[in-house]
Amino acid sequence: MSTLDGTSSPRATTDRPNDDLVRQRRRVYIASAIGSTIEYYDFLIYATAASLVFAPVFFAGSSPAVALIASFGTLAVGYLARPIGGIIFGHFGDRFGRKSSLIWTLSIMGVATVSIGLLPTPDKIGVLAPTLLVALRLIQGIAVGGEWGGAVLMAVEHANTKSRGFYGSATQMGASAGLLLSFAAFAALGGLSEDQFLSWGWRLPFLVTVVLVGIGMYIRVGVRESPVLLAEKERNEEEPRRAPLFALLRERRGRVLLGIGVYAGPFMAYAVATSLLVTYAHKDFGIPRQTLLNAMMIGTAGMLLTVPLFAWLSDRYGRRPVYVTAALLTAIHAFAMFPLVTSGSFPLILLSYVISMTVLNAAANGPVPALLAELFPTASRYTGVSLCYQFAGMIGGGLGPLLAATFIAPGGPGSIAVSVMISALCIVAALSVSALGETRTVDLRTV
Repeated sequence: MSTLDGTSSPRATTDRPNDDLVRQRRRVYIASAIGSTIEYYDFLIYATAASLVFAPVFFAGSSPAVALIASFGTLAVGYLARPIGGIIFGHFGDRFGRKSSLIWTLSIMGVATVSIGLLPTPDKIGVLAPTLLVALRLIQGIAVGGEWGGAVLMAVEHANTKSRGFYGSATQMGASAGLLLSFAAFAALGGLSEDQFLSWGWRLPFLVTVVLVGIGMYIRVGVRESPVLLAEKERNEEEPRRAPLFALLRERRGRVLLGIGVYAGPFMAYAVATSLLVTYAHKDFGIPRQTLLNAMMIGTAGMLLTVPLFAWLSDRYGRRPVYVTAALLTAIHAFAMFPLVTSGSFPLILLSYVISMTVLNAAANGPVPALLAELFPTASRYTGVSLCYQFAGMIGGGLGPLLAATFIAPGGPGSIAVSVMISALCIVAALSVSALGETRTVDLRTV
């Protein structure tokens, strides 16, 4: 027998879970991981393309500095749209079901990504090309903004209390795998000449998403709805329900603000390291693009092991000690990553990416899904975790690289200003988690 949050009943906790429950939890974990892999592959190949391709292809008439800022401006649009997607799909996911929202987000993301791969260049359709690029990036942002919260909750709400961190990390595993695939997709094109890469090669990673979406849809359709949400609907079937967003803003404003503060800093550190820093090191220091991609791929591959490890540690020792330590160490590493990566030495470049991604980003990524899910009631949980994570993404992943690009432009304050910005937000993250207190033992039915 199961309780309303998908955990075993008091009697069953001393027994082995039934086979059907074990199979369903396993399927949910796999579906969350693979679905997130596909969504984030689609979303993140854009970031790689923005750092390597879009400036010369879509903004060729501008100076290199202006073209770079314009390219990262289109990247920022996707992050700015993510809270919109979180609100839209959070509303429907809270009111009607997590599963249906996730199927829609995967479909929308697939269409937008393939369309980018087929987009004509400005020499064929003029200013309409960058305009459509921005519009499609906006759609990508809306889709991924709705994806994360639903995938997290499907995993966390199926898990028992003692393993919510581990199960929630499935989405972060998927994000890491998606990032790895996005790097690998562009690294596989390393044999192309610069002209071939800029004319047609960059399109291939976008077009291959057709196959990935088909696989993800097949797996996602077979997953059952969240048992916590079904129990909530049954319990409050006759009661009128307020819109989840309005309920949150009225009753949980403080938690929403602190939740945003939790991840903006670590998100910015990751976003700058995987996009802006690549362009900076390649263009200004002449470091080969392949060298940088290889280091990032190794650092990202390590996250496939360390994300679930840190999530498990948060189940055992608490979200707060794991996360606060990660945030403070990221604040320190922010001052080391630019000198290490721009040194031109592959061992030092690799060291920076192993520290920033395999260790620090993983230590923040692992606990954060369960941590955010444990802050909000079931009826508005999808909206709540989406708002927190996606506004953090907008600040850290959207505005962060865009501001960083202006800082390192000629006449700007330079890379030290980028490090200060990242460090300050990571300190805010540590303070936010401390203010929220420990959450790993809360009952999801009574938050």
